[in-house]
Amino acid sequence: MSIRLRELIRAVRACKTAQEERAVIAKECALIRTAFKDHTLAVRHRNVAKLLFIHMLGYPSHFGQMECLKLIASPNFPEKRIGYLALMLLLDERTEVLTLVTNSLKNDLHHESQYVVGLALTSVGNLATADMGRVLVVDVSSHLGSSNPYIRKKAALALIRILKRVPELAEDHIDGIVALIKDRSHGVLIAAMQLMADVATGMPSLSDKLMRTVPSLVKMLRNLLNLGYSPEHDISGIADPFLQGEMTIKQARL
Repeated sequence: MSIRLRELIRAVRACKTAQEERAVIAKECALIRTAFKDHTLAVRHRNVAKLLFIHMLGYPSHFGQMECLKLIASPNFPEKRIGYLALMLLLDERTEVLTLVTNSLKNDLHHESQYVVGLALTSVGNLATADMGRVLVVDVSSHLGSSNPYIRKKAALALIRILKRVPELAEDHIDGIVALIKDRSHGVLIAAMQLMADVATGMPSLSDKLMRTVPSLVKMLRNLLNLGYSPEHDISGIADPFLQGEMTIKQARL
């Protein structure tokens, strides 16, 4: 039976030499491989969590990639959360098995839990390939109009990734992108500024539609400069300098 994550961390910290550490990791990896082969469901998420620690130490962890997909497909949120975290750490857009997760992402983008939707959007924003972007862009774009600012922000960030891979998709979703300029959430506005700046760079043909937002941006920037002290967004006496910076960059690109 493999040990728990805390015990593994304790064992690694107790190692006096690199050789001792390699021996501890090799033994644990062998136990994890055996558990994966035996389809030990009860401790799968625990083993993947340990594999993430092993990965961060610089040891090979590719043998756990398929287990990430199995955890993502789980109906239990704790397992799904570990699965998505492992997906973003153990895989990249060049990994072949990444294409197998597209259906799971599509399903989770319409999950009833905002946190599962958030995990799926975060994964799209970090890993989406051009092919995945074409399949998921409608599902991601639909969340730009969500009533939840947490979801709107993550959807905007995910769309940035998709449109960088497939810029021509921006034309079909430009209205939803431009509508974000009216959002009241500062986090959503920062993401929207970056999204529109990337659209202007990747698809110059859409600049005319984006130019229409400049008066609104100028008005918002003036309001930020004239507002009084706001502890939520104030940094060293400056009202939301990050949003001001994004607005300035966006107007400069247009």
